[in-house]
Amino acid sequence: MKYTAIILVFLQCCLALQANSTILHKYESIFNFGDSLSDTGNYLRSAEGSPTVPNYPYGKTFFGHPTGRYSDGRLIIDFIAEAVGLPYLKPYLEVVNGSVDARGGVNFAVAGAKALDPTFFEVRHIRTIPMTNYSLSVQLQWFKKLKSSLCTSQQDCDTYFKKSLFLVGEIGGNDYNLAFALGATFEQLRPIVPDVVGAITNAISMLIEEGAVELVVPGNLPIGCSTSYLATVPRFTKDDVNMTTGCLNRFNEFAKYHNDYLQRELQLLRQKYSHARIIYADYYGDAMRLFESPKQYGFGNLIQKACCGAGGPFNFDAMKMCGSKGTTMCTEPSAYILWDGVHYTEAAYRHLAKGLLDGPFTSPRFVN
Repeated sequence: MKYTAIILVFLQCCLALQANSTILHKYESIFNFGDSLSDTGNYLRSAEGSPTVPNYPYGKTFFGHPTGRYSDGRLIIDFIAEAVGLPYLKPYLEVVNGSVDARGGVNFAVAGAKALDPTFFEVRHIRTIPMTNYSLSVQLQWFKKLKSSLCTSQQDCDTYFKKSLFLVGEIGGNDYNLAFALGATFEQLRPIVPDVVGAITNAISMLIEEGAVELVVPGNLPIGCSTSYLATVPRFTKDDVNMTTGCLNRFNEFAKYHNDYLQRELQLLRQKYSHARIIYADYYGDAMRLFESPKQYGFGNLIQKACCGAGGPFNFDAMKMCGSKGTTMCTEPSAYILWDGVHYTEAAYRHLAKGLLDGPFTSPRFVN
């Protein structure tokens, strides 16, 4: 019996090693589309000199200097790249303007990007912060332009993209966030959710038609837990605040409405493209566990307080971005969920990435 147990343990270890090897070598490239949650430098290169470009102490924890990432260190996309054994994704605007090899993948995400084009909001008279015009449709155009340098024929592209991972988002959050910031109401923005989701699903269809077969599509984060909302929205009643997390219920319900709509549309896409694997990434559930049980994940009690900001009860001032004059940084970023009141710390992103890679926050599972 003793020897049988030893053999069983040995076999289990071998199978685990084999599984990990499969995970690490499954993908040969990654292509990412999105906004500041996954931008690794496109906005930095497109808006040089803008006060919204992330300056020091952005990047301090891991890279030691600003890289264009809106965090103190690595993002979810960086942890995914590490997990599959690929280098951190270079931003498209660095690849296209230099001699960077793009075969390992490219990041098309741009901070401030929306799923919908600016004209959509203009014709509907919805005021929104115009942080960038590089919407999802522009990022898809970039991908098409780059495609000819990645593969020479459709057969070559099909072979290449079968070994590639495509992340479509998170995108769509800014369609709401940047409008809410200027006073848009739920009544104004709820009707545009089908349009936002439609832009995302159209992008997925286009990428599959171009040869993508494995795609991860994240939903929106619990925006009602963000410092930027708690510190700037008009006065709210106690009924709006979740007594366990301190998050704003109305805004989180809105995020869930978007996510539910997105999941229904993804199911239709799975029926249409049965050969493709479309994975929904539950960013909402993944993040909410941190706010619901912060100490379990090594975070302190002030879960809505920004690590880097301009003082006040939430250490947040919409007019003073982290890194600008008059702002300060906490001494221990790993004890905070929120980095600058909008984006998360590297420590939080590490947990989110683990929840996606190891489960249970993807459907179907990230690695089959």
